[in-house]
Amino acid sequence: MDLHLVTYFVAVVDHGGITRAAQSLYISQPSLSQAIRTLEKRLGVTLFNRTGRRLELTEAGRKLDDAARRILADVERAKRKVDSVRELQAGRVDVVTYAAFSIDPLVDIVRLFRERFPKLAVRVLATDSPAGVLSALRSGNAEIGVIDSSAEHATFSAIPMSEQELVVAAPEELADGLPDIVPRSAIRSVPLVVDHSDQHTAALFADLIDDDARNIVVDCPLPAAIWNLVERGTGATVVPRVVADKQLAGARQLALDPPLTRPWGLVLRSGLPSPAALAFISAARAHSGLSPEPIETRDW
Repeated sequence: MDLHLVTYFVAVVDHGGITRAAQSLYISQPSLSQAIRTLEKRLGVTLFNRTGRRLELTEAGRKLDDAARRILADVERAKRKVDSVRELQAGRVDVVTYAAFSIDPLVDIVRLFRERFPKLAVRVLATDSPAGVLSALRSGNAEIGVIDSSAEHATFSAIPMSEQELVVAAPEELADGLPDIVPRSAIRSVPLVVDHSDQHTAALFADLIDDDARNIVVDCPLPAAIWNLVERGTGATVVPRVVADKQLAGARQLALDPPLTRPWGLVLRSGLPSPAALAFISAARAHSGLSPEPIETRDW
């Protein structure tokens, strides 16, 4: 249904007839009459009883009147929101990610975003994998995804950012005898507490996992639970160095040989991002040490 037809319909209701409604809309009476007939034809109902000098709504017309006013009110609210967000005076950006990036880099990006744009809010959605990120974007539940930039991103626009250095954080008793830079193969005999459910992450950790994943003693998707288990000596885990520094200060950090890194970036649906999303992208670029020049998206 065209929005202008909804506007015309409400005007006729409010003015009680075609003539006054046409005057208020600055259109001709025949044009307005034709518009109402077009609306009735598209809906397959009669909206007005045309007996007497004043048009009266039919039952179908009364139902449309309620819906039409809600539509116009929603459109007006949306216009006001767009205007305020365009000036970065209000609004919200919806971001989706999964455990691998829920602390690093997301926390620092959000902190920087709020420092730069204190009138904008952030809503963070959690999912379990890169596929979950794309699903949230596809459904419209989020506008930006933080994702492993080597993961399949289908037809979405992508902005590469930086990469995480991953280290093994191990209780001292498990790290005893291991060098600070340890061959990946040596970790295959170390009990691990990791999230092994995401196939992409599992593939990244393949060199650290024994045959049949026998050294994964706890498969857990909850970061806070993993950190607690490591602190209590249940096993070691693999985390970004930033996370190890902040959350596992009591564990020993073991760098891997060869080094293990995970690239990350942002993904968005095609089209022009909202002003709030552009502000978030700007904060992500600043966090990654990239230039603040105009943002260009490309496919990886």
